[in-house]
Amino acid sequence: MGIRHRSGPFFYIANGRRSRASFIERKAIETNRQALRGNEEVTMNQDYNAYASCPAGKPGAKEDISGASFMLAPMTDRYEEVIMGAVRKMDTSRVWINTSKMGTVCRGRRDDVFDCVKACFAYAYQPDVHMTLTLTLSKGCPGDCDVDYVLAEEGTPANEEGTKDLHFPVDVKFALYPLGDGDYMPEISQIIALADEMHVFRKMMHYATVLQGDVQDIFAYFNKAFRHCEDTMSHFVMEITMSVNSPSADD
Repeated sequence: MGIRHRSGPFFYIANGRRSRASFIERKAIETNRQALRGNEEVTMNQDYNAYASCPAGKPGAKEDISGASFMLAPMTDRYEEVIMGAVRKMDTSRVWINTSKMGTVCRGRRDDVFDCVKACFAYAYQPDVHMTLTLTLSKGCPGDCDVDYVLAEEGTPANEEGTKDLHFPVDVKFALYPLGDGDYMPEISQIIALADEMHVFRKMMHYATVLQGDVQDIFAYFNKAFRHCEDTMSHFVMEITMSVNSPSADD
């Protein structure tokens, strides 16, 4: 059973002000609220001093919770139309989701979390709009806890049918941070090799790896890389920036 924290508006508009379409935002997350209705309202522990006693290498949550924190940024005066268009199409019934001015957090089963983020990005895509998605993925944090999540029954992710035929090119900057393990460079090397095997590797850069490919291939890679990390690392973080339709010259 998932336990929820009180949710705010579904998405924060990254271009300087909040959307006034609060009714539409509330409607967009109603499915998620219905899935969670009846569960206890819980807030995660805010005592940061407690982190000092968390043992490295031991996940704080006992449940199999994967998490994502992300923000969508369309570079257009029509940003509200772009973001709200994606919100209207999304189904978030299989994840816990909450938004603040710092972005959106999504927690649940790995496949459902990836499905939610991909739906946000794919539904918001427009051929004439430069847009970025900043994304943090995490699993196994010693400071995590068994609150604010939905673990839906095994099944087809909610947005898979609607997004499977959407295709467009994506440029990606990606960095993996294995935590709780001193010998981490071989693990990073394996994840980069996986990108090469899946034909989305482009080049190395300072502090990150550059990927390039179709949106379906990019998300398939990250799902597989995340699964590999689950099997080999106690705690890890992925920092990802996705960009489409950039006006900047390709190097």
